[in-house]
Amino acid sequence: MSKSEILDRVKAHPSQKVKYAVADIDGVLRGKVVHVNKFLSSVESGAGFCDVVFGWDSSDSLYENGHVTGWHTGFPDGQTRVDLETFRQVPWEEDVPFFLGDFTNSKGEPLPICPRNLLRKISKQTSDMGYESIFAQEFEWFNFQETSESLHERGFHNPCPITKGMFGYSVLRSSQQNGFFSDLFDLLLKFDVPLEGLHTETGPGVYEAAIIYTDVLEAADRATLFKTAVKEIAHKHGIMPTFMAKWSDDYPGCGGHLHQSLWRDAKNVFYDPDDENGMSEIMKSYIAGMLHCLPEILPMYAPTTNSFKRLVEGAWAPTTLTWGIDNRTVAVRALPGGKKSTRIEMRVPASDVNPYLAMSASLASGMYGVRNNLKLKVSPTQGNGYENTGNGTMPTDLKDATERMRRSEVARDMFGDSFVDHFTMTREWEWKQAQKSVTDWELKRYFEII
Repeated sequence: MSKSEILDRVKAHPSQKVKYAVADIDGVLRGKVVHVNKFLSSVESGAGFCDVVFGWDSSDSLYENGHVTGWHTGFPDGQTRVDLETFRQVPWEEDVPFFLGDFTNSKGEPLPICPRNLLRKISKQTSDMGYESIFAQEFEWFNFQETSESLHERGFHNPCPITKGMFGYSVLRSSQQNGFFSDLFDLLLKFDVPLEGLHTETGPGVYEAAIIYTDVLEAADRATLFKTAVKEIAHKHGIMPTFMAKWSDDYPGCGGHLHQSLWRDAKNVFYDPDDENGMSEIMKSYIAGMLHCLPEILPMYAPTTNSFKRLVEGAWAPTTLTWGIDNRTVAVRALPGGKKSTRIEMRVPASDVNPYLAMSASLASGMYGVRNNLKLKVSPTQGNGYENTGNGTMPTDLKDATERMRRSEVARDMFGDSFVDHFTMTREWEWKQAQKSVTDWELKRYFEII
């Protein structure tokens, strides 16, 4: 759709309003509803947005050590650029027009600490090397017969799941919540967040959705919009979802796995029919890069203290710097399957992840391996990846992971000093807040918003 066609659609909408949003460092969408005339002027001149978006955390508490903005700057308006290519309409809100945007500096240049800008930069670097990066994210999450009010009243204790029992892949359980289940599939499709599949996972009220693959930036847009859309659709059914990595020690955590491949001239360059495992040398270098960089950039995959409650042995989440072929106990799962389907699954991220940052980390580290022609010297793990510690293990908490990223030359090479300094400051803050509170703090902080 051309720019003029998009703007004509916007002008023609009877509500005369537009929803507009940007993603903060936690992947939470911060947005406004504006009059159509205000929106049209912002398309040309940019939209003002208080830069406190980068001066506070997911609960709107101000960072104490922020340098980008704070009391010392007076929290001025930052400028954002409307990305017209993100145009879609919200089907559960009378098809109101919706757009995403990016932050810019005073010169109109992309702001380095903006997550969407970071992914755009990594994507361009990849395309400049002649590759197209194709990604898809899948999410697991719990659903409860609760509202925000009811959860706060009971202090986030003992939420009531929409269905009882474990029942993974249950046709019965999905049918018992058919209204909600069908709305997710159908309304997300209308919202241009098409699902490849949706099913119940193991656990009370757990769903898993796989979003259809596409270009990496659009994939991250879809993943980010998916989380907010699910919450909005669920609200209409009296349901509260949570994308916490692990909300209870009684049940498995919630993965946010990333599937990815590289293409050139409409061909999947990960596929090599002459290789024993169908894996090209580019694919092997990409995996080598992912493993090399993983311990240096772990907070981009595991951004909260709660993320690390999932990264423990036996929890369907990796703890070691391992890879394997169709092995769900390793960090990097290789899926050689043919000229179209050969791909890599990064299994470290949980559903609490910021998709822009996780995809930036995954693509940048993979391309680090390709750019430097790294050889995959680590053998594929056979069997239990938790026992294979020969190549090392991941940091075990947010504090250590953040400090390692702050010191990492690899991270600074891939993402730049401005981003690394700001992001690690936010993760250190996140860890410090957790130290002040008992475990109930995690539920109250992450349950609804992350």
